[in-house]
Amino acid sequence: MFHSHSGIPLFFRRHHLPLAIVIALILVLFASTVSAVERKNGFDVSNALIDVDDILSGGPKKDGIPAIDKPKFVAVKHADFLSSNDRVLGLVIDGVAKAYPIKILNWHEIVNDRIRGNAFVVTYCPLCGTGVAFWSNIRGQKLMFGVSGLLYNSDVLFYDRQTESLWSQIASKSISGKLAGAELEQLVLAHTTWSDWLEKHPRTLVLSTKTGYLRSYNTNPYAGYEQSRNLYFEVNHKAPKSYHPKERVLGLNASGVYKAYPFVELNKQAKSQFVDVVNEKSFTILWDQEHQSGSIMDADGNAVPVMQAFWFAWFGFHPQTEVFQAR
Repeated sequence: MFHSHSGIPLFFRRHHLPLAIVIALILVLFASTVSAVERKNGFDVSNALIDVDDILSGGPKKDGIPAIDKPKFVAVKHADFLSSNDRVLGLVIDGVAKAYPIKILNWHEIVNDRIRGNAFVVTYCPLCGTGVAFWSNIRGQKLMFGVSGLLYNSDVLFYDRQTESLWSQIASKSISGKLAGAELEQLVLAHTTWSDWLEKHPRTLVLSTKTGYLRSYNTNPYAGYEQSRNLYFEVNHKAPKSYHPKERVLGLNASGVYKAYPFVELNKQAKSQFVDVVNEKSFTILWDQEHQSGSIMDADGNAVPVMQAFWFAWFGFHPQTEVFQAR
């Protein structure tokens, strides 16, 4: 700590430094202090919409987990690296079906992709069990995303390469940078087994293991994590212990009212299809117990985007959530 006299630090006075140099050095020290507070992993978070102290380093540096920017796909006959029970994220755009194996996403977390000119990004957070796809065209820009190496509420923060704004996956919006406050539009995405997706979409394309990176895709880097009650990182709102922290839930956003459908409750249901009312709106919940996969339709029969997540993660972002319980 410096001791001052007449407004000038004693250290500088003892060394008889010119006033201009003293001022310059003080400004450098001040700037470095501000920089340390306002930057995380190299990202400017000075205008963060959340508490900067809640933005944590997950360990890897920026792009330490490499996103897939030029994904390659194979036909079903060449997808012999998948077993029937392997989990995949699946979507259909303009009649084209694609599957993204979790065993690949565990190592990359982000896939920038497009179908017939429609740009989108597929995201996966192994710590929260959340696979979510979003349109990439935001405020007139087609954005490309990467992995920041940062977390908020244990959930991945990705960034766009055009503005280096940070984006929260579960909150589905930018939390800092030039696009702070911008929201992401979620796509309908299935989270199911490979056999289930293949049966429904026999001509699906499959993300290839030829990603351009050497990774052991048959090895789970998070082995044992889902079974453990422990979390790697703290969250702002701790979920009630009524369910295992890693209990999977289907998360519904009904115009700002959130509801969780725990798999353990859905498995108690005698019917695989039932109607529920959330925020005065009627929804049909479709549950496939064999494949532990669910979807939700609105009153007009249109599929609505849902988010499969671990219970602790869903509650961490939505502490006021309603919770479905089987009768």
